[in-house]
Amino acid sequence: MSTPDRVVIVGAGQGGLQVADSLRAGGYEGAITIVGEEDDLPYQRPPLSKDYLRPGGEPAPLPIRAADYFTGLDVDVRIGVRATAIDRARHEVVLNSGAVLPYSHLVLATGSANRTLRVAGGYLDGIHHLRTLAEACAVRTDLEHARSAVVIGAGFIGLEFAAVARKRGLDVTVLESADRPMGRVLSAPLSDFVASAHRRTGIDLQVGEGVASFQGRNGRVTAVVSSLGKWYPADLVLVGVGVTPRAELAEQAGLAVDNGVVVDASLRTDDERIYAIGDCANFPSHHLGTRSRLESVQNATDQARHVARMILDRPAPYRDVPWFWSNQGDLRLQIAGLGLPGDENVLRGDVDTGKFSVFRFREGRLAAVESANQPADHMAARRLLANDLPLGPEQAGDPDFDIKAYAKRETNLVRSGHREECNQGAQR
Repeated sequence: MSTPDRVVIVGAGQGGLQVADSLRAGGYEGAITIVGEEDDLPYQRPPLSKDYLRPGGEPAPLPIRAADYFTGLDVDVRIGVRATAIDRARHEVVLNSGAVLPYSHLVLATGSANRTLRVAGGYLDGIHHLRTLAEACAVRTDLEHARSAVVIGAGFIGLEFAAVARKRGLDVTVLESADRPMGRVLSAPLSDFVASAHRRTGIDLQVGEGVASFQGRNGRVTAVVSSLGKWYPADLVLVGVGVTPRAELAEQAGLAVDNGVVVDASLRTDDERIYAIGDCANFPSHHLGTRSRLESVQNATDQARHVARMILDRPAPYRDVPWFWSNQGDLRLQIAGLGLPGDENVLRGDVDTGKFSVFRFREGRLAAVESANQPADHMAARRLLANDLPLGPEQAGDPDFDIKAYAKRETNLVRSGHREECNQGAQR
C-alpha cells in the first residue's frame, strides 16, 4: 500500500505550528495533522515568564493563531492527546487515544521538559517550574499572596521571573550554583552587568550557592536551605535549572538520540521520512562548527521553515543565524550568534549608561554579539553573521566606525551579487 501524502507534526508549540504554516504558504496540498499534549491551542510561551505574571498582566497568553485559522488552513489540530509510538515500517504514529496517523513525512517538535531538583522537601506546595500555561497559572496564583520568593537558577527564566516578582514588591533571592548569572550563554562583561542591574533593584543574587533542601510547614514551603547552610525565607519558589530534550519517542522508535534527537545538516534523522526541530533536535551548527542543541523560539521557528522547504523538495543545509532575547525588568538583552568561553571580547558603547554591546571574536572572526539595550547593534550583528561579512576587533572597538551603515551596505552588495564579484576580482 502506498503511504498517503500527509505530514504529521508531533508538538503543538510555535515550531510545530510554523511547519504547518510554511508548508501551506509553500503550496503543500497534502493533509497536515498537528498533535499536542496540552489542552490549549498553540500559544506564545515567551510571555509566560514576563508579561503574563506582571501586575495587571494579560488574563491569558495570546494564542499564536485563532481557532478558525486552522480550519481555513485545512490543518487537523489534535490537542490533549499524546503520541505514544512511531511505527517506522508502516509509517504511522500511534496516539494514546487509540488513533493511528499514517504519514509520508513526520516532524518531531516535541520540545523539552523541566529539570527537577532531587533534594529533600521537593514535594512541598509552593515550589514551581515555569514552562507551560498550566505552570504559569499556578505561579500567578501564588504570586497574588506571596511576600518572599526564592529563585533557583539565574538563567533566562529565573531572572525574568525574579524581575517580575520584584516589581510586584516581593523580597526576592536568586541562588545560582555557578560563579555568575547566565554564564552558559553570556560573556563575563555582560554577565557581570546583568548581576549588578538586578542587585540594584533589590534582588539578593547569590552565586556559587546551590540548594540543599526545602523546608515547610503544613505541606507548604517556608524556606530554602542553601548548599552553604544558609536559610532563605520563601513562600514561593521557582526552580529554573534548565531543561532536557523530549527525545523518548524517537529513542523508542530506534532513532539516534544523544542530548536530543540526532539530525543531519538538513535536520533529517537517520530515517529519511522523519525530521526533528527546536529544543529536541541535536544538529550540526554551521556557526559553531560542532553539534548543538538550542532552546529558543527563534531556533524552533527557523528550523520549522527549513524543514517545510525540505518537505517541499527544496533541499539545503540549515545555516540560519541563531539569535535570542530576554526582557528582565527594564533590561533588554539580545544575542546574535553563539559565543564560547575562549572568545575575544570587545566592548562597544557605554556600560555606565546600560547601553552597550560585547562583540565576540573567535580566531579573528566575528562569532557573536551580545547587546544590552542596543537594538541597532543587534540587527547589524544579525546581518553581519548571516552574510559572513568581515568585521575585525579594531573596527568593533572604534566608536567612530558605523557598524550599522557598514552592515547595511555590505548586505545590499551581497544581495545584488556585487560583493561576490569584488571578491572574485580580488582573488584574481
